Formats: sequence, structure tokens, C-alpha cells
Amino acid sequence: MSETRKMTLPVVMLARENDEFRKVLWTGDNIQLVLMAIPEGGEIGGEVHEGHDQLLYFVAGSGVAKIGDVETKIADGDVSIVPSGKFHNFRNTGSGMLKLFTTYSPPEHEPGTEHETKAEADADE
Repeated sequence: MSETRKMTLPVVMLARENDEFRKVLWTGDNIQLVLMAIPEGGEIGGEVHEGHDQLLYFVAGSGVAKIGDVETKIADGDVSIVPSGKFHNFRNTGSGMLKLFTTYSPPEHEPGTEHETKAEADADE
């Protein structure tokens, strides 16, 4: 996929329509915009990003965010903030897909990255 070069996007609509685990939508020098969809019972997977801050904006579904040692319920309309170096994981505990868009600062993934499933993303790491 080639990324969009548009500077204004209907990101909530794009995130709600997305069914891929990860789709990099736009990458700049200092920030990256990524769509994600987590299936029922699925998770992003516990991880730590050194040198990258991350914001996750949830647009559909429900789940649990674990940031550091704190677990919090998440749903449509919530945002989670993950500072650099902090362990985090996000699980879908609802029915239907947990859909979100996330920003990484600086970018985390190669421009144009697409992973249909978490297994595909894990194999690419």
C-alpha cells in the first residue's frame, strides 16, 4: 500500500472501516498515523517502545488497556497514552472488533506497512 499524502483525513471513519491488524496510513519525519483492528479475544501483545511515545484513540468496541501495572477498561471515545519505555498491552474483551487509530512519535513502523493479522505482524518483526 502506498500511504496517503493528504493532510486532512476522516480518520475515525477510516479506522471504523479498517479490518486489518495494522495499516500505516501516514508517516512524517516525527510522527506516524496507523489504523488497527483487534479481533474478539485478541490483543496487540505486550510490548515496550523505547524512544517512542504512543497515543491510541479507540473508535469502536471495548477492551482492557494495561499500561505499566495499571489495567483500565477502554471503549469507543477513549484515548490511552503510552510514554516511551512503558510496558503496554491492549486486549479486546468485547464482541466485534476493537478498532482504533494510533500515533507514534517518532515513527515506529516502515512507511506503508500493512499486516492483515497479528500473526503476520509478529512474523514481520
